[in-house]
Amino acid sequence: MTTLLVAHGTRNPLGVRMIGDLAAAVADVLDEPVRVGFVDVLGPTPAEVLSTMRDEPTVVVPAFLSSGMHVRVDVPRYVAESGHERVTVTSPLGPSPELARALLCRLVGAGWQRDDHVVLVAAGTRDLRGHGELRYTAAALSALVGSRVSIAFAAPTRDGSGYPSVSEVVARARQSGARRIALSSYLLADGLFHSRLYDAGADVVAAPLGLHAAVIRLVCRRRREAVLTAPALVGVTS
Repeated sequence: MTTLLVAHGTRNPLGVRMIGDLAAAVADVLDEPVRVGFVDVLGPTPAEVLSTMRDEPTVVVPAFLSSGMHVRVDVPRYVAESGHERVTVTSPLGPSPELARALLCRLVGAGWQRDDHVVLVAAGTRDLRGHGELRYTAAALSALVGSRVSIAFAAPTRDGSGYPSVSEVVARARQSGARRIALSSYLLADGLFHSRLYDAGADVVAAPLGLHAAVIRLVCRRRREAVLTAPALVGVTS
């Protein structure tokens, strides 16, 4: 049995290394091989990885924070292209209350204060389901910080079907009287999107979720849930 961790992809070497380190951490917990594929920017693609192990039952875990187009369209397309017939695709990592708590942990580590105006910054999507899941995460984080959390996109959609840019949200918060603004990075790894947060004019920029323990636990949980829901396919129970 092999787990394939599928991530977005980035040209930032720190982000690429983080995904590799996440796969290694999950492999240690599961005590089974964990390979990595990327849906964009760089390879190998999930199809390329799956095509090299067609005889081996594989669980694909999308390392995404919501069920947007990459999860609902790209991952199934890559699986189909691979010709692999013994694949189970799990749910993505988010949304999850555990991720909201991890976001709070990152904020605290970056110097967040109780009266800061918090902005949850996601990559950007036109997917309506993704918008709903982002609102869920913002509401969960709002409950933890004790005040309403705004939402912004690091890469706003060109047609405007989403949330404003992080710089726009920061400017509006300043105009509304916010003394300090903290950006909560709802991103998995360092890369182009996260780098934009440092130029938005906020007082605090939290690190991406990265190798937070909650992320590792969620990947392992998704993998184990796949075994429970498809025992006939993978041939084991948990």
